[in-house]
Formats: sequence, C-alpha cells, structure tokens
Amino acid sequence: MTGISDTLPFEREDKPVAMSPANFLQAPFADPVKMPGFDFQGPERFHNRELSWLGFNWRVLEEAENPRVPLLERLRFLSISATNLDEFYTVRVAGLRELAHAGNTTPAIDGLTPAEQLVLISTEARRLMEHQQVVWDRLRAEMEDEGICLLTHDNLTEPDKAYLLDVFLNEVFPVLSPLAIDPAHPFPFIPNTGFALALQLERGADRRKLQALLPIPQQIARFVQLGSKDGNLRFLPLEELLLLHVGDLFPGYLTAGHCAFRVLRDSDLEVEDEAEDLVREFEVALKRRRRGEVIRLKLSSDAPSALRRVIMQELHVSEIDVIELAGLIGMSDLKELVLDSRPDLLWPSFTPRVPERVQDHEGDMFAAIAQKDMLLHHPYETFDMVVRFLHQAANDPDVLAIKQTLYRTSNESPIVEALCEAAEEGKSVTALVELKARFDEAANIRQSRRLERAGAHVVYGFINYKTHAKISTVVRRENGKLVTYTHFGTGNYHPITARIYTDLSLFTCDAALGRDATKVFNYVSGYAPPEPLESLAISPLKLKSTLLERIEAEGDYAEAGKPAEIWAKMNSIVERDVIDALYRASQRGVKINLVVRGICGLRPGIEGLSENIRVKSIIGRFLEHSRIVCFGNGHGLPAKKAKVYISSADWMDRNLNRRVETLVEIKNATVKAQIVSQIMAANLADEAQSWIMAPDGSFSRADLSGIEHPFNCHRFFMENPSLSGRGSAGAADVPELTHTRD
Repeated sequence: MTGISDTLPFEREDKPVAMSPANFLQAPFADPVKMPGFDFQGPERFHNRELSWLGFNWRVLEEAENPRVPLLERLRFLSISATNLDEFYTVRVAGLRELAHAGNTTPAIDGLTPAEQLVLISTEARRLMEHQQVVWDRLRAEMEDEGICLLTHDNLTEPDKAYLLDVFLNEVFPVLSPLAIDPAHPFPFIPNTGFALALQLERGADRRKLQALLPIPQQIARFVQLGSKDGNLRFLPLEELLLLHVGDLFPGYLTAGHCAFRVLRDSDLEVEDEAEDLVREFEVALKRRRRGEVIRLKLSSDAPSALRRVIMQELHVSEIDVIELAGLIGMSDLKELVLDSRPDLLWPSFTPRVPERVQDHEGDMFAAIAQKDMLLHHPYETFDMVVRFLHQAANDPDVLAIKQTLYRTSNESPIVEALCEAAEEGKSVTALVELKARFDEAANIRQSRRLERAGAHVVYGFINYKTHAKISTVVRRENGKLVTYTHFGTGNYHPITARIYTDLSLFTCDAALGRDATKVFNYVSGYAPPEPLESLAISPLKLKSTLLERIEAEGDYAEAGKPAEIWAKMNSIVERDVIDALYRASQRGVKINLVVRGICGLRPGIEGLSENIRVKSIIGRFLEHSRIVCFGNGHGLPAKKAKVYISSADWMDRNLNRRVETLVEIKNATVKAQIVSQIMAANLADEAQSWIMAPDGSFSRADLSGIEHPFNCHRFFMENPSLSGRGSAGAADVPELTHTRD
C-alpha cells in the first residue's frame, strides 16, 4: 500500500485549501482548525444540505476532467452530472420554491431560510452549468482527435444530406408535430425534460412572418449516426437535422431565427393521505407531475428576443428561472455517445464473480447459505445470485412461502418474474411494493398489477412512510422443520443498477434474523408492532435510538481510557441528532472516520467540536451505495469484538424518522472480518478516487503526486474475492488490509 500523500488545493480557485491525507488508515488525524467565535450550539455547526449536494455534483463533474478516467467514461460522468442536476431541480429546488412562494421563513438546521437557500443554489448551479459547457468543449475536441465527430447542418456533404433526408422522412418526420404559434394555435404543453426548437420563419413570396414550435420527441435518439468518413464516427444532433429540413416542415418558409429550449417541471408528488385506492391515486398524481409548474427554462443564449418573450410568457416563467446557455442544451443525452464500439475509450471490461462457495454447491443457493452466512459485495460478486436465490425458491417443491420488498426494480424484472412464477406454482407469495419510490412509481404500479394477476399478495405499506428496507425471506421445509432463509440488502432489487452500484447482500438462515424479517413484513402489512427484535433495528422505531446508543457507548469507552473508534460509510449524513451525537463523541475522544459519497451536513476537523472526525468521499468507476457502520465496542477498530452493522438507511431525517429501514447486526465472524478488515479498510485506504472534506464543507482531491500506483479500492475489490464467499479453497489467500485485534 502506498504512503501518505501531501495536500492539493481545491481545483476551483474560489474554494479554500483542504489539508488532509489521502490514506486515512495510515495517517494520523490532522491538526484541527481553530475557529474563534464559532458557536458550537448554533446553526453554523451544520453545512447546508443543498450546497453540499451541489458540491457532490461538482465532484462528479470533475471526474469528467480526470485524465486517469477513459475518455468516453469522462463523457458519461458529464452526462450523469447533468441528469443529477435535473433531478435536483425538479425535486429539491421545486420544494424550496414552493415554501418560499408560500412565505415560509422557517430556517433549515444550518439557519438558512428557503429563499436564502434558493439564492445560493441559483448562483452555484449556474456556475456548475457554465463549467459543464467548458468540460463539454474539451471532451468534444478530444473525441474528434479519437475519430468521434459531432457535426452541424452547415458542415455536411451532399451524400450526407441525401442519407439524412432518408432518415428524416422515414424515422423522424412521422412522429413530429410542427406547430404554429398564433391565436388559433395554442402554445403546446412541453412535458418535464421536454426539448424543443422555436423558429422565426419568413415566407419568400410575400415576406409573411410566422412563429413556430418543433417539440423534439423524446422517443427518438438525440444523436443521428452518419456513415463513417476517413475512419471517423460521425454524429448529428437531432435539432440540427430538423433545422436542415425546416423547408420540408413549413414549405415556402425560410428560417429567419431560431433557438432551442428545455423545460424542467416540479416533479414532487402529492398524494391524499386518505385515498381509498392508493394505486389509482398515484396514477392521478403521476399525471399531475407531468404537468407540474415550470421551475427551470434552459434557453439558447442567442435566442431572438421575440421568441424568448413568447416562450417565457407561455411557460409562465420569470427571468430568475431562465438560464441562457451558449452551447449544448440537454447534456444528459450525451450518454448516447458513450459507444460500445470504442472499448479502447471505456473502462476495461469486468465480469462479476460467482462466489466459490456457490460453485462448490453446484449453484445451490440454499446449500451454500446453510453452510454459513454469506455476504456478497456487488457488483464485484454478481447480483445474479440474488435472482438465482428467488428463482430456485420458485421452483423448489420444498419452499412454502416467499416474502419480498420491492422499492426499485427494472422494467423486465427477473425478481418479479420469479415471484410470479412462485405464485403460479401455488406458493404463498407476499410482495411489498413501494409506490412512493420517486420516479419509479409508474413502473411499480405495473409490477404490482402483474404480481396480482399471478396470484401474489401485494401490499403497499404505510401511507406516511416509505418502505425502503431491502428484505427477502424464503420459508423452506427441511427434515420436517421450517427453515427461513433471509436476504438483507443495502441496495435495491434492481439487476441493472446492481452492475454499477456498490452494495452488500447478506444471505443467512440464522433463525433470529429470519424471525426479525418476518416481524418486519407483518409490521408493514398488518401494522403489528415488531417487538421484540433480536438482531435487527428498524426505523422509524428503534434504528435511530440504536445508533445514538452505540455512539454514546463509544464516548463512554473513550472516557474510561479504552480504545474508542467509529467507522461508517453511507451516501448522506444530515440528521441533526446523529451529527450532534458524533460531535459529542469527538469531544469525548472517539476517533471517527466517515466515508460519505454525497451530502454531508457535518463539519469535520474543528477544534473543540470535531477535531476527531474526518470525512472523505469516493467518486469512481462504481457508485458507492452500501451503508455500513462499525463501532469499536471498547476494542478499537478493527477488532473481533467490534459491533458491525449493514443498513438500508442513510443518516438523514427521512430515513431515520419517516421510512421503514433496517439496521442489521453482523454476528458471523467471517462476514464481520470481511466488512471491517476488507471493505471498510479498503475504502479508508483508497487514494486514487478520494476527496477530503474541509471544515467549511468543501472537498479537495487527495494529492497523488509522487505516488506511482495510488491505491484504488474499486480495483482492489475487482481483483480480490470476498472473504465469506470463498469455498473449498478457503480464505487464507484473500488479502485483509488490516490486522484485526482480538
């Protein structure tokens, strides 16, 4: 493992320098920052959630500038940053706007009112979008050097135009709806993320003027591929194709001016609490989402003033909602140019592993789990094992019942297929489908109806709480007794996202965990309080209090002179009580290492408040999604007697107080060692993909100068199997990054 790196200023000059090590495992805690006059009890002890999220999206965007990342993967990061920002506006910004318009001045935990947050968000988001254009210009130039060219309608050859005419007439023209804009033709509805061309036209014969609109169908690819030329791959944006054929759409007219624009609408759902038919209420709410208020209008910076005026008027937007861009509008579509045909510009191919123990048992998941608990680390171990678990259950005559939560899953879900198959085979199947999974509501409605047709019992959980827990149970008759096999996950039952999200899957036939899981299902389906639970804590009941008790206990160990440490990994930390508990633990001497991918409302490294807390973020090939927390339990970390948990919950108010989530205690020694000494140790040791958080909330890259081969945790996991998945070969040759104390 490489040594400690020095420091690197944040790449944006207006951000302060963060002075922290790359490798948390090897480095001592940095000297804390002195902040005279800082109020440890005031709102300034928290970093604003929305600005923290924008900081995360800056980190995503800056991966698009990382020379260590292959070119088309950098283009993918640029597309992801645009998609992320769209969702941020349609949900978070939309909610803040609604509060501000209603006159709500209640401050967030950091002391900022909705109106104050909107001002700061607007400034930072505009800078982010401007930098996206800068990054795109650089990537486009690099792509041209690699033979991937993006054309305009002005630099096409005559053969190109002949080919594109055929494409236009046969693949585009049939689905277009060119619309005049005048009193006889109302301005059309442009849906959320809708993209359109606005045209100023002039008839050659009598100089008659016409304003028109060309909504660009979302069902058509944004980039049209032309034939290769001189070995180059060439593409034309769809809007350029339309400009080329304005004369075919409006015969006799010439283009006098044009602009492109894209619309974002309020996408938050409002559902009546007392709805008699929850599915129907969600279907109505989805239609309302489509027609939500416009919250952002992206517009070409050179738009003719008359077109700009009519677009703003018809969409009911003010100047503050308009963002003018000199460049590409709709950058999320750039993902279409991440070409499988250029593997030389992509990450090297990677095939997820099948655990050796499953292979030892010839694919029999029940036999592999019965041998001992097994923790799979996705995507390094294939998610197909989760699918196999359910398909095997569906076809096993000894299986009596299956219960399954579904929060997000794919459209053609193999999980749903297995559940339907089991129900059709006469097994008792209960599917807990969460209709409130944002942007997956329509898909979940379809899946629930499919399950009902197959004969499964479908329940929707609570009106006020989302069921975000990831649990599956299979009840099997073995030797005259019923055995419950249980799967707990940190991520969704979604085989597509499981290829790029890092998550954990615990398979166990531990009787206590099986009883706990069954009680959770009974709680959600029948409101029966799940008391007592043996190895599980759930929100909104005991998960938060369990965390607070464990954090407090570490403080007690520290004051007693015993080793006291906390390691935690998650997507977001913003819950006030948890952050304050971590601050108190730091003040009592607990050493706290946090790996937080996205939002972090905690300020590390402040003298007297958080000098024993440090925070890093990992942004790389895979999206860090697993939630883990380890407590030294009086023995420090890593240690065999540590308290170790995996969870479906981030440390956010909604997850800990308004959702059904799980916190699963890991008691199997091998699984515990895998989590602490392999997974968490590698995340803390990572240098290649790490960003270090400063007290003001900014992040800086770890300085890799002088490090020939910086440690990369994603590469480590791709190259080394998980401890608990090893089979007859044993685990002796599997690297552990840390020596585990007794």
